[in-house]
Amino acid sequence: MRRMKRILALLLAFAALLPAHADDDVKTITVGSKAPDFQLKNVDGSMVSLGDFADKEVVVLIFTCNHCPDARAARGRIKQLYSDYKDRNVAVITISGNDAEAVRLDELGWSVYGDSFAEGVIVAKEEGYEFPYLYDGDTQEATTAYGAQATPHSFVLDKDRIVRYTGRLDDMKRKPGKPEHSYIHAAVDSVLAGELPDPAVTRAVGCSTKWRSKRKMVDKVNADWKAQPVTLEELDEEGAKKLRANAAGNLRLINFWSTSCVPCLAEFPALVETYRRYQTRAFDFVTISLDPPGETEPVQKFLTKQQASLSSHTQQILEKEGRSTNNYIFKDKNPDPLAEAIDAEWSGALPYTVLLDGSGNIVYRHEGEVEPVALRKAIIKEFDKQL
Repeated sequence: MRRMKRILALLLAFAALLPAHADDDVKTITVGSKAPDFQLKNVDGSMVSLGDFADKEVVVLIFTCNHCPDARAARGRIKQLYSDYKDRNVAVITISGNDAEAVRLDELGWSVYGDSFAEGVIVAKEEGYEFPYLYDGDTQEATTAYGAQATPHSFVLDKDRIVRYTGRLDDMKRKPGKPEHSYIHAAVDSVLAGELPDPAVTRAVGCSTKWRSKRKMVDKVNADWKAQPVTLEELDEEGAKKLRANAAGNLRLINFWSTSCVPCLAEFPALVETYRRYQTRAFDFVTISLDPPGETEPVQKFLTKQQASLSSHTQQILEKEGRSTNNYIFKDKNPDPLAEAIDAEWSGALPYTVLLDGSGNIVYRHEGEVEPVALRKAIIKEFDKQL
């Protein structure tokens, strides 16, 4: 055990010495350059290198990720690209090059998942990827060598592994459907025909690559959030009805809890994290304590410890509804009026969580400790309806 701890300490020390790239440190590889080799871990656990595809006429590398809305929207088009060329001696390889710890929580507002390797495994399984999805987030060596600037950023390599195209897939951005013109298809077709793609370079449009240097910004954002005040007010039946009416027209997550409920305390960090993820969108989070009326001190203490503060992005929502906090303690000993105001299906068991759509309709309800991924899928499902 001691030996394992020493090894782990050495690995962490080595990671700390890895270069922290700034955005302007990395330049995209020049068309006509020899493509750098790599050896990266695939979602199936195997190690994959560029040399493994020596028999392929063309190799397409696409640097992408789990969280970016542009990358997420491109998943279907990448799968179509693979399908279009899998019988034409063309390899499609995707690489996740983001440092997972360099992504701010509010940058995850369009996704269920972050950019860790483990979450990439889930994404590949859910999407049914038949091509490699490699992870470069630990060292970012391949991402640096190719100079991937955004997600997705694509590269087309010929049989001699010379870079012949670099840039975006197409002009679809986040729109669903089939693109009118695909730069990546045109580039692959040109290389297969022994011709040079025209254009050979386009701008890769998407979320910027999350270099390790951006961890400093994440730390600052987390520190700023921790320093924000946490407020608490009493809630009566009329106030509860207004919360359910959802006059602001946003997605609203409401959680019933108490300081004596162990599952409530256990799930609370995930609820706060979920709020922080989606705070920049039309989304807010309301907590309602069922602690004895007037006993605000333990409630306030817990909320403060959990950093259940109010995002500046939510201020407009509160102003529209004439509210000043997102945390409440129900002032009546009888919980029935609260249940009738928010959700009559609530049995009284804690914790209890509901998600309201913009019209105040309940689109998700859960009794007991929430499963964070299931909750976030419900949230993203509602946001996707707005696209």
